[in-house]
Amino acid sequence: MFSRPEVVVLPVAGLSTRNLPATKAMHKGFLCLNNLPIIQYAVDACAEAGVKEVIFVYSDETNRSMYEHYFTPNKPLEERLLRHDKLELWEALKRTVPAGMKFSFACQSEPKGNGHAILCAKELIGKRDFMVMWVDDVYVCRGQGILSQLLDVYERFGGMVENVIKFPRDQLSRYGVLAGTHQEGNVITATGVVEKPKMEEIQSDFASMGPYVLPNLILDLLPEVTKGNNGEINLTDAINLAAQRGTELRGVLTTAERYDCGTNEELAKSNIRLSIRENKALYDEAVRVIKELNNQL
Repeated sequence: MFSRPEVVVLPVAGLSTRNLPATKAMHKGFLCLNNLPIIQYAVDACAEAGVKEVIFVYSDETNRSMYEHYFTPNKPLEERLLRHDKLELWEALKRTVPAGMKFSFACQSEPKGNGHAILCAKELIGKRDFMVMWVDDVYVCRGQGILSQLLDVYERFGGMVENVIKFPRDQLSRYGVLAGTHQEGNVITATGVVEKPKMEEIQSDFASMGPYVLPNLILDLLPEVTKGNNGEINLTDAINLAAQRGTELRGVLTTAERYDCGTNEELAKSNIRLSIRENKALYDEAVRVIKELNNQL
């Protein structure tokens, strides 16, 4: 049995240009999906998995202050809601800050890749194994949370464990793709992962999506994988290097539903999908509108 890591890195640096103009004044983590900021889904997944510390990797002080303020209890507002018997809102506000969770902050002053963002948190991570989540990929689970599902596999095998999704082959060049795979149930062992492969380089149907459960040695490998003229450091390249050097890599086909919030178009689609799934009245209204539109065609 391997001990479950209790620290998660959430990279929230960058300009969020794919979500402009809303992100001109706020980070994409505060865009809403079915009435919740998308950052809340990530932190709730951490809380469900028993995570003790979340490290936000930010790009500037304005960016940091948004997250610091949001994840600090607002006692005056809580008291006001209680005085006015707005218990539902009070409960929703209380749930935003999970009890006993520590929030830490590391600065990424230059955009040098997602692996570089994680490297910026090295001092805070220390010697611990850790997890990484991308904020704009929201995973909703009907039962056990996505991090808990990954951690169950990690406890059995150790090594590197990540969430994977099966995609049609013509879509795989957008992602990191597992190589040298062998599947047993929902767990796929792999010899490596290739970042955005050409069609002829694709070796499986399994895309490396994250979240990830990672050994501490990844932090030592990240400086070795500088890539391209812009000097970007990609997490996928460090995972691949670790696999080549003998660290076991496993992908997990989790039961989570993915909601892509990376662009305004994808966020709009995700809002429709999740809102309809979660709200029977909205589902009925959607059916009515579709019938009405069909009648007009």
